[in-house]
Amino acid sequence: MGRILTWGLWIICATATLSGVQMTLDARAVTEAIAIGQSRVDADRARFHAPYRLPVNKPPIDFVELETPFRRVVLHAESRARVGDRTFGQRQALEMLSAAPAELAVWVELTFHPQNTYVGVPPFEVLLTDRGGARIPPRGFERLPRYGARVDGELSRLAVPGGLALPGGSQPMLGGTIIARFDGRPLNANGAYDVLIVEGKAELARVRVDFGRLR
Repeated sequence: MGRILTWGLWIICATATLSGVQMTLDARAVTEAIAIGQSRVDADRARFHAPYRLPVNKPPIDFVELETPFRRVVLHAESRARVGDRTFGQRQALEMLSAAPAELAVWVELTFHPQNTYVGVPPFEVLLTDRGGARIPPRGFERLPRYGARVDGELSRLAVPGGLALPGGSQPMLGGTIIARFDGRPLNANGAYDVLIVEGKAELARVRVDFGRLR
């Protein structure tokens, strides 16, 4: 049975790389997302998540990570399953999605020099650009500081982006997460976009994302 389930999830993940981003999920898509998140096979979940993380490695920017509606359900199902709760189902998923319909979240993970003098997460902006170079602004930003080392893993990133740790005494801010939230409805579900990170007029980093490889 375990091998059959693993094969079934492999088919789901393989299909996801071809179907393009789904900004609106039907019942079948929600069920598939929950199945991936609740899989007991780490390799299945790792295979699914891999295309959503885009390495940058250009200080202070470590990587960019995308959260589509489909992946949002996967992450929530996974976080609940990791603490032994497998009751997350279609109703809860649809309620969660209705709170931010057709939203694409772009997380930018930052690590600062230990001797940095920042008093808050720098006001970097995150934009999408299409093939024609047109800039698409987000509909909202969040900037979350990180005190202490990053805690990696799907659960920590979901519950607290960037493995955020609360400040303690004189502990320096060692990094942070910028979350840019985009309206996904105008975007081409199979298109290619650049995630552009800027400070004023200066371009800090640019990374290409192919929505045709996501879901």
